[in-house]
Amino acid sequence: MLYLDWLRGIAAVIMLQGHAFHSFTNKAGRDSSVYVLSQFVGGLPPAIFLFLTGVTLAFLMDSAQRKAIPPGRRVWIALKRSGYLFALAFAFRAQLWVFGQPSSPWTDLLKVDILNAMGLAIAALAVMSVFTTRDRVRLCAVLGVAIACVSPWVSALDWSVLPKALSAYVVPDYNFFSFFPWAAFLAFGVSAGSLIRVAHRDAIERIMQWSAIAGLVLIALARYFSDLPYSIYTKSDFWLDSPALVFIKTGIILVMLSSAYVWTRYSVGERWSWVAQFGTTSLLVYWVHIELVYGRWFWMWKENLTVNQAMLTAFVLIPVMLLLSLARTHWDRVRGFLTVSPPPEPAPVRIRAEDDR
Repeated sequence: MLYLDWLRGIAAVIMLQGHAFHSFTNKAGRDSSVYVLSQFVGGLPPAIFLFLTGVTLAFLMDSAQRKAIPPGRRVWIALKRSGYLFALAFAFRAQLWVFGQPSSPWTDLLKVDILNAMGLAIAALAVMSVFTTRDRVRLCAVLGVAIACVSPWVSALDWSVLPKALSAYVVPDYNFFSFFPWAAFLAFGVSAGSLIRVAHRDAIERIMQWSAIAGLVLIALARYFSDLPYSIYTKSDFWLDSPALVFIKTGIILVMLSSAYVWTRYSVGERWSWVAQFGTTSLLVYWVHIELVYGRWFWMWKENLTVNQAMLTAFVLIPVMLLLSLARTHWDRVRGFLTVSPPPEPAPVRIRAEDDR
């Protein structure tokens, strides 16, 4: 589905600019409107990636159901996907830790990043595999709402009895991607992906229309309730654990999803798109750019550039990552181009019998 790659690619581009600004902008530039806008928009990619991971998980669950795989086996398949993401997460942290020696502390290996959040959320939602695809549409939507609404109460609890390495997986924190509230986006993705699976192909366009409407309504309602002077929560941080922020981001994702569908169906079509190209290699782009932007490669620029210089860095980083993406998907051609082949041997000369006479 091209529109899913296109949405994932947009998230990758937003991520690249957001991280470039965050890593390289000096302290004076962090008060500028450009930087603030960059970081506000830059908060969307993790939610989009989790949502789309939920969509692909829904496809996996539906495929296992159509193959009449027993429920216990379907749960195990989902858990294997969770284990794969956890393995990637720890490999990612290990690579950053090794490249950061000798100054990287060992605790960096335990940092809960977006891949860890995906792994935990999939493990928690693996039980949804026992239900039908139609039931998952409703159940995962309710589960997403529940995770978002419980998050402020989770923040208010005393988690001092748990080591920080474990509580970081659960308790909302600005420095980590905890289960609350981030898993809500994966649950909403499973709901959306299940709806796509059960819908008839001719109904997808209507679903996307309602998706855009639902997204706009969700944004408006969440914004309205977040501005009310009273709340059911004794303590809640809008930018950390507020359900309103989760619903606003979900509404934006729904609008972006429907927009990506319209764009790829009626404009881009099946033609190559550099945005969709990012979407096909988003994991590789994420992995490599984190090392480039936050590693020691460009230490002299860290928090030392003006806003305009950081913007220029982002404009350079994006095409560089695009070239990396193209190299990944066209590796066979690149390898053939880089390999120096020996000159072809001359064809043997065949002598006809009459020439011998």
